[in-house]
Amino acid sequence: MRALRILLITAVILGGLFIAADRIAVNMAESETADRIRSSQGLSATPEVSIKGFPFLTQVAGKQLDEVDVSLAGITATAGGHTVNVTEVTAELRDVKVNSSYSSAVAGSADGSARISYEDLTKAAPEGATVSYAGPERAAKGQVKVTGPLLDLLKGAGVDIPGRAEPLLKGAGDVTTYSSVVLKGGTTVQLKAETLPGIPVPGFERKLREIVDYDLKIEGIPASLSLDRVETTADGLKFAGKGTNVALVG
Repeated sequence: MRALRILLITAVILGGLFIAADRIAVNMAESETADRIRSSQGLSATPEVSIKGFPFLTQVAGKQLDEVDVSLAGITATAGGHTVNVTEVTAELRDVKVNSSYSSAVAGSADGSARISYEDLTKAAPEGATVSYAGPERAAKGQVKVTGPLLDLLKGAGVDIPGRAEPLLKGAGDVTTYSSVVLKGGTTVQLKAETLPGIPVPGFERKLREIVDYDLKIEGIPASLSLDRVETTADGLKFAGKGTNVALVG
């Protein structure tokens, strides 16, 4: 009985040491992986990395990790020279194979998501425009609300305005359009006004459309991870996508 007790105590101690060693190893691997992702993707900030599955050491020995979750920072979107941050960028990578020298890793499949707030959408919008939530009915159709003083929008875009037309355009006050949000090419968001308000001066409707219709390019997403869905919510635009053979590092 005493020998069995000693054996059990020894097993518990060894098991505890193995778990401690396993957790230390996974923490070191997460930190190293985060640094290498930042370097390989050219990010401005170090991402957060969480390696799932236990034990970690046996996964490393087999050079295959069950799942790696990454929260990316430093992803940006640009439109018309304006650059804004893309927030809540995450990727869940599964079946991650590590090469023999442990210098690179590729995920067999991945799910990604991201969000751009209306505040940041406004920063990337044409000068004088504000992008906001269009309400549940229009959001269900994938639309956002774009508003701004008509005269400011035209002047901000460098439109030449005849002196006699300026009072009329100023008198129009704020204009509102509802723009559909569409993904194209996996990394670009296109905003296109569904309808335009009446303009008191002929010829300026086309100029206004040229202003409020624009593309927002998302930069920093791994090339093999393509966004294929966009949802308009009360908090902003939410994106989701999938990828195969996604390079984690290397």
